[in-house]
Amino acid sequence: MKPRPKILDRIIAIIDQCQTFCVVNHVRPDGDGMGSQLGLTMALQNEGKTVTCWNADEMPSKLAFLDPQHSVRPPRPNQAFDCVIALDVASLERLGATEPHIANRTHFINIDHHPSNTRFADLNWVVPRSPSTGELVYRLLRAANWPISPAIADCLFTAVSTDTGSFQYPSTRPSTYVIAGDLVKRGANLANICHEVYQSYPLSRVRLMQHILNHFKLVADDRIAYYWLKPNDFTRTGANASDSEGLIDHVRAIEPVVVACQFEEVAPQVIRISLRSKSEDVDVGQVALQFNGGGHQAAAGARIEGNPLSVQRRVLLAIKKALRSK
Repeated sequence: MKPRPKILDRIIAIIDQCQTFCVVNHVRPDGDGMGSQLGLTMALQNEGKTVTCWNADEMPSKLAFLDPQHSVRPPRPNQAFDCVIALDVASLERLGATEPHIANRTHFINIDHHPSNTRFADLNWVVPRSPSTGELVYRLLRAANWPISPAIADCLFTAVSTDTGSFQYPSTRPSTYVIAGDLVKRGANLANICHEVYQSYPLSRVRLMQHILNHFKLVADDRIAYYWLKPNDFTRTGANASDSEGLIDHVRAIEPVVVACQFEEVAPQVIRISLRSKSEDVDVGQVALQFNGGGHQAAAGARIEGNPLSVQRRVLLAIKKALRSK
């Protein structure tokens, strides 16, 4: 067995000496961010710590089962913490409205797996080869010898499962299956997690998916698929932003498609792009980096200011260049 990294000992030492914590994750939270955040929150509480759990955006409804105590709340001003821990956050900007409210702190720890992480905290444990932040939180709990309850196991299994595309992404490592198996052994309710996360979509999400399947376009010899989501699309279908999570994978799954791209108009002249690749030869993380975004080889994103059609042309051109260099 490999010796554990020294940074883990430093993180554990800081946690041991602190009493009040704020655990945060990124805007537009996903399964990895929420699962890691809630899993660590419960583990700290079990150690007798006082823990505040903040996110600037609402939790997706499909993940609400992980938080029956409603621990995740909007940030509030004028609070001080011994330690703030950011999970699955690649940069301070990704904290959104939470960022100004965590300034009054003694320690700041950043635990993440994004290659684009800016190392913004006092102590940064960033492991790009890790398929999920959930795996890193699991390693932290095991190194600290803290118990992993069934509720914590549910959170961490959800984190690992969702950020590996149900163990389908090429980032999935042999150790990922070992960790997932151990979490099931420790009480993760696999049937309930699969039901809540993958088999209980609201009708609004299905309507949004129908819109996407009716309007996506293919270019570059059908190797690039792209579509737009605009405010009216959400209004018409009754969907919200969390309903769009993962829909891009249905477009990427089309046989000739190598890269799928979602353009979402989040504000006038502000476009959020989501990129997915199913080829190890096409790194969409590098494409996103060209637009000051980030992510991984198979999944990445960015926010781009500009005219929508101009943004579309620039992004598609960058994807085409990535395909040509394949």
